[in-house]
Amino acid sequence: MGPRRASRHLREILELDPERDAQRIAYIDTVYEFPFDTTRSLEFALFRTFGSPAISKLLDSTGEFAQRAQRRYDDTDLILSTIVESGYDSAEGARAIRRMNRLHGRFEIANEDFLYVLSTFVFEPIRWNERFGWRRLVEQERLACFYFWREVGRRMGIKDIPDRFEDLERYNLEYERANFRFAESNRRVALASREMFLDWFPGVPKRLGSHAIAALMDERLRNALGFPHPPRALVRAVEGGMRARALAVRMLPERRKPKLRTQLRHRTYPAGYRIEALGPPPPDVA
Repeated sequence: MGPRRASRHLREILELDPERDAQRIAYIDTVYEFPFDTTRSLEFALFRTFGSPAISKLLDSTGEFAQRAQRRYDDTDLILSTIVESGYDSAEGARAIRRMNRLHGRFEIANEDFLYVLSTFVFEPIRWNERFGWRRLVEQERLACFYFWREVGRRMGIKDIPDRFEDLERYNLEYERANFRFAESNRRVALASREMFLDWFPGVPKRLGSHAIAALMDERLRNALGFPHPPRALVRAVEGGMRARALAVRMLPERRKPKLRTQLRHRTYPAGYRIEALGPPPPDVA
């Protein structure tokens, strides 16, 4: 069987402007073209932020990862998914950004760290796609990802966001070279997150699952987190499995119904959620 022909979603994207129509392109890619890949890549973007001690120490100090890692994951997932699925110009998207800003406002976060985290939302999905996507992103999609998160960053009050894709990518790489190094706080928040992911698959031996997660990381990140290097055979097997999945997806019919994460059942919100209630409780009632 040959590769899937260009979907109606891709044909629409090719007619759109990546800056003006960034919200529409981000929506199409997230809920139609690459729902699995977007979620997995942002999960590994989360790990990537733990490679910086400045970020991990703040996260570790909140106790959120040690005490309720799943709740924090669900909160982040629902806030970001609301922004992407509804758009930042919508009332719902604006509420999600306000909620995110209130949660972040409780802490002193350096602008350079904020900007790095924002950059991972742009570049980790692109890099994941280059490794494991069922098709390669076109230039409109790559640029739209940049323009989308640049605008979200502006509404978050992040300063000095580059105006060009290439400049933000350069910042992302230079930040990692300057800041990635091992710290116990890196390891603690990364282990808490890894254990949460492994709890989703109780039938998988934890040692195997731990190695599989590490197999999808580069050496710089593994070293910064203090994760052991998995056997090379396992790395090849995991990467081969992801590429096999991409090939299988390429043979499937195009997705007709959007996969909306805001409508999925979340473990810590079995009865649903409200944007205003997402996040940890205030310190006096925690």
